[in-house]
Amino acid sequence: MRRGLTLGKFAPFHRGHQMLVETALAEVDELVIMVYATDVIDIPLQVRAGWIRKLYPTVRIIEAWDGPDSYGDTPEICREQDEYILKKLNGLKITHFYSSEFYGDHVSRALGAVDRRVDEARVAVPISGTALREDYFANRKYLAPVVYADLITKISFMGAPSTGKTTLAQTMAQRHNTVWMPEYGAEYWLEHHVDRRITLNQFEEIAPEHNRREDVLTQQARKCLFCDTNPITTYVFARDYHGTAGTVLTRLAMEAEKRYDLFFLCDTDIPYADTWDRSGDQKRKWFQNQIMGDLAERRVPFFRVSGTLDERVSQVDDVLRQYRKFGNLLDIRQSVSRMQCQQSSRETRDPSQ
Repeated sequence: MRRGLTLGKFAPFHRGHQMLVETALAEVDELVIMVYATDVIDIPLQVRAGWIRKLYPTVRIIEAWDGPDSYGDTPEICREQDEYILKKLNGLKITHFYSSEFYGDHVSRALGAVDRRVDEARVAVPISGTALREDYFANRKYLAPVVYADLITKISFMGAPSTGKTTLAQTMAQRHNTVWMPEYGAEYWLEHHVDRRITLNQFEEIAPEHNRREDVLTQQARKCLFCDTNPITTYVFARDYHGTAGTVLTRLAMEAEKRYDLFFLCDTDIPYADTWDRSGDQKRKWFQNQIMGDLAERRVPFFRVSGTLDERVSQVDDVLRQYRKFGNLLDIRQSVSRMQCQQSSRETRDPSQ
C-alpha cells in the first residue's frame, strides 16, 4: 500500500498545488491531504478543503484546526511540526511525503517516508500564495474556476421592473472596473413571449442559462460581479404568471439563496418607466411586495437602496467597504444603521440640508 501525504494552508489552492496533488495521485494508491487553519486569508478552512474535495474527490482530507503557528527551519520548530503531524495521522502509515518546500526533508524523515519534492524551484508553475493574494485577478490563470469563483463577491440587485436594477448594476461594474451580469430573463421573454406571456416550461429554461452565463462572467470578474436579478426573481415571475413554478426553477431559486454574497433591493421611489413591455406602476408596487415576501420567507437578508442613482451607488459602496467574504453580515447591517442614524442626526441639526 503506497500512501502519500501532502499538507499546507492552500491559501488559496492554486495550479502549483494541483501539480503536486496530481503527481502524488499518479504514484500512490491513496493520498492524504492535511489542510491547516490560517489567518493569512479570509477563506475558512472548510471552504479551502472543499476546493480540494471538488477537484479530487478520491483524496482523504484531514482538517488541521489546531496546527502550530510557527514556521521555520529551527530544530524546535521542526520538532513541533513533526510531532503535530504524527499526532494528526494517529498511526496512519505514510510511505511518500509530497512537498515543494524545505520541510520535505525533516517531515519525511519523521514519517519514515520517501521525500518527494515537486517543482521546488517553482519553474513549472511560477506562482505562490503570497503573489496570488496580492492580485487574484492578474494571476487568475493559476486558479481553478471553482477556486476563483469563491474569491469573487457576487452581488445581486433585486426589485420589481423599473426600479433601476440594470442601471445600478452597470454603473457599479464600471465604477469597480469589473463585469456585470444582465438579466437573461428579460432577453428570453422578449424573444419568446406570446401576447406578453411565456409558458411554465419556458420558465424552466431561464435560470439554468442565466447561471451558466453568470458562471462565465465570474471568471472574468475583478473582486466583484454585479448581477441584474437572479433565479429568485424568475421564480417570483413564474408564480405571478402561473401560480406555481417548475421543479428546476424552484431548485435553482433555493440554491440562489447561497449563490450570492450580497442582496440589494432597489426601491420603487424612482419614476416609473412606462414602456410597452411593462404592466404599469400599480403592478410594479404589487410585484415589489411579492419579491419582499419571497425574500422574507426564505430568510434572505438584504440591503434596501433608494434615492437617486448617486445615492444608491453610495449606499452600495458603504456596504462593500465593510464587507468581508465569509464574514458576519450582521456586523455590516449594524454599521450601516449607525451611519444612517448619524446622517439623519446631521440633517436634523442643519435645516438647510
